[in-house]
Amino acid sequence: MSTPQPQAPAAFWEERYRSSERLWSGDPNPLLVREVDALEPGSALDLGCGEGSDVLWLASRGWRATGVDISSTALERAAAHAAEAGLAERTVFEQHELGKTFPQGSFDLVSAQFLQSPVALDQDGALKRATEAVKPGGTLLVVMHAGWPSWMEEHEYPFEAVFPTLQGLLEMLALPPTWRVETLETVERSLSSPDGRSGTRADHVWRLTRTGG
Repeated sequence: MSTPQPQAPAAFWEERYRSSERLWSGDPNPLLVREVDALEPGSALDLGCGEGSDVLWLASRGWRATGVDISSTALERAAAHAAEAGLAERTVFEQHELGKTFPQGSFDLVSAQFLQSPVALDQDGALKRATEAVKPGGTLLVVMHAGWPSWMEEHEYPFEAVFPTLQGLLEMLALPPTWRVETLETVERSLSSPDGRSGTRADHVWRLTRTGG
């Protein structure tokens, strides 16, 4: 008997978005808001934008924002939300399987919020491309889960996950001295389980400034 092949990333995420009329809350990621709110608006790229909540928040603050996702359904919803909010002229949405293809251009802000997937994606490759897309003087913001929620054991989840450490991600990126670390922090937040158990989850935050070319 042949071994079942893992599901392709595009098929997995398309199926997941189609399984629900709305997958995410529609609110911007809090750590994006915390880290970016004081920055001067310019051009922004949101990697793994989903249904577009971060892109819409950025556009509403004066950014010209491009959102990228692997799912066409997610992107259709994101574009519809932007039109409903009167932000269509400040937003662009593109379909990419990051690690294989990447949007053209350079940006004042590149944001990757929880670019972690139950199916194989080239996360390291995507983040290295993200550093190349940041303009001199621009910002790279990465937020990742640091581990499982406190109420979940690793064996309860149906796939292996990789949780980068703060220093481990910096070592993987191997950035030259023309980059400056602004935020390198683990943030713990309250998070209840689906059945109502109280708990916490920790997230890592990297905010980096490209000071030169």
